[in-house]
Amino acid sequence: MGGFPGPPVWENVLALAGGRHVLVDRTASPQYTDPIDLPGELTDLSFYPWPPESLRELALGSDVILVCGGNTANMLAVWRLHGFDRILREAWEAGVVLAGWSAGLICWFEAGVTDSFGPQLEGLRDGLGFLPGSACPHYDSEERRRPVFNALVGDGFPAGLALDDGAAAHYVGTELQEILASSPDSRGYHVGPDGEVPLPARALTPQG
Repeated sequence: MGGFPGPPVWENVLALAGGRHVLVDRTASPQYTDPIDLPGELTDLSFYPWPPESLRELALGSDVILVCGGNTANMLAVWRLHGFDRILREAWEAGVVLAGWSAGLICWFEAGVTDSFGPQLEGLRDGLGFLPGSACPHYDSEERRRPVFNALVGDGFPAGLALDDGAAAHYVGTELQEILASSPDSRGYHVGPDGEVPLPARALTPQG
């Protein structure tokens, strides 16, 4: 997801998962402790002051693992230190739906565009690599995202996916199935060395 999931996108995630048990990972932004206002049975995961002994069981027992936005590089370092990267792969292969916005989008790919290292945007090349290529969130809401991502890819950075804040990408395994849009103007793009190509999107409407 390019930005925080709106109701149509989130209900689609829960429907794909077939359950409402959600493990919420805030490792990228531990300073934000306010409750997340999303439907479902949400359980917060914290690695501070240390991870829970039941870390693997929590992950594998969830229907969805939701990764919040924040500092992608810091999050990946903490995950790898405690072996959560391997647990996430095991959960993914077991059918748990992996989701997230911003840092929670970038992390699943080989590479991404991030402000993890300061207010400037840079390319990060050591994502988890569950999905091939690169990812860029906030494509329509942060004015430097689009030119920086295109410049990076034009200079040899892995080609990949860009998402507006109101758009989400649904992958099955490593294959992109569709782009979901919670507003008429939300888009997804494939960004390659020759520029960007808009991807067809399925418009979502609120449930109920």
